[in-house]
Amino acid sequence: MSVTRKLRRRVRADQSQPRFEPCLPRPAEKPPSGPEWIHEIKHDGFRLITHREASGVRLMTRNGRDFSDRFASIRSAAAALPVQSCIIDGEVIACDDDGVAAFELIRNYRTVAWAVHCAFDALQ
Repeated sequence: MSVTRKLRRRVRADQSQPRFEPCLPRPAEKPPSGPEWIHEIKHDGFRLITHREASGVRLMTRNGRDFSDRFASIRSAAAALPVQSCIIDGEVIACDDDGVAAFELIRNYRTVAWAVHCAFDALQ
């Protein structure tokens, strides 16, 4: 059995939990350098993995909480992508009037219509 086939079976095995752990930052004295390194900007938001499959779209936090209802506009955007399935790792942010991500704008709200998902990695 091919590695790809094994991975697909594993991915489909448990639909109730996030299938991928997000890559998290770790402390360093200085950032790595060289052409093989790509750096992500740290926004002030929620880390989120978007799962799009035939049965629908789920937005999962790194702790396994389903935020699909909280960010309905992101769920709708993922549903409209011209793909059968995808898994996108990123961060959901809401910006203040100056265009700066502000965690307090999404932390205490049940739904946030103006939030955006900054994609870091397309895992599938």
